[in-house]
Amino acid sequence: MSELLRVQNLKKHFPIYKGAVFPKKTGAVQAVDGISLTVNKGETLGLVGESGCGKSTAGRTILKLLDPTEGQIIYKGQDITNVKGEELRKLRKEMQLIFQDPYASLNPRKTIEQTVTEPMKIFGMSKEKRQQKLDRLLEVVGLDTYHKYRYPHEFSGGQRQRIGIARALALDPELIICDEPVSALDVSIQAQVINLMEDLQKEFNLTYIFIAHDLSVVHHISDRVAVMYLGEIVEIGEVEELYGDPKHPYTKALLSSIPEARPVEKRERIMLQGDLPSPSNPPQGCKFHTRCPWAEDICKQKKPVLKQVPGAEHQVACHLVKEVVEETEPTPV
Repeated sequence: MSELLRVQNLKKHFPIYKGAVFPKKTGAVQAVDGISLTVNKGETLGLVGESGCGKSTAGRTILKLLDPTEGQIIYKGQDITNVKGEELRKLRKEMQLIFQDPYASLNPRKTIEQTVTEPMKIFGMSKEKRQQKLDRLLEVVGLDTYHKYRYPHEFSGGQRQRIGIARALALDPELIICDEPVSALDVSIQAQVINLMEDLQKEFNLTYIFIAHDLSVVHHISDRVAVMYLGEIVEIGEVEELYGDPKHPYTKALLSSIPEARPVEKRERIMLQGDLPSPSNPPQGCKFHTRCPWAEDICKQKKPVLKQVPGAEHQVACHLVKEVVEETEPTPV
């Protein structure tokens, strides 16, 4: 598969100011603190981690909804880190977002027809073509054409998310960032929406970055998985390999929390102590060492970098994993 997106050492820090009259910068919330990854055309990259680890901020920064503090975003071989104005507007057609809350992301005063066709209108599509495409999109997401005259409050949560998906497809994008698209839905509806997204990916040759905290959903839909902790990627690899043989202690703890399908089979649960540290004042060295049950002195002193696991498409950032290949610079996979 050809490379569609490459992110190099991406950072997004939000400054903290104090003082009402003459505000002074006193620090920064390090929401995303140097992530590197690649996304290949047609694949799904899962991005997982606890709430507050920076997953959604990373997605919005990649889409240029937030300006990065540092790093590079390379899309189709072009550096888009600093693009603005008309150049950025053209990119909007190719990179779209599916929001977590389908009700909050839809304008309650606009019909579904107005919501889905608005992007087409902005980019100059004729009224006749807009109507044809609207009917086609409603059909592929499992809604009837007469639904286009209704308002968001007249639909269920699953139907509203289908509308959100139709809106994201309105301009024929190649990359869609899915920001926890099923977390607000019932479990039975989650399965329907996930299956729909997989079908649409095949039909329209879409590429997904799938942000979620439900590890079972990520396992089902993803080709590769990146695990984030406090603004950093601590492990990334092929989904079956990472789930079957996790290397990082944090990944092991996350996977041990997945409910067992067969209750009679006992599995060791790794309980993390303490709370997630503040991203405005992260720990020195390895950011996970304050909660890691196996932390050593080196973990408190030296920051680990992503290193390749021999013979596998798998990288991990941990001093305790001894079989990795030493690298001077992290190589995104």
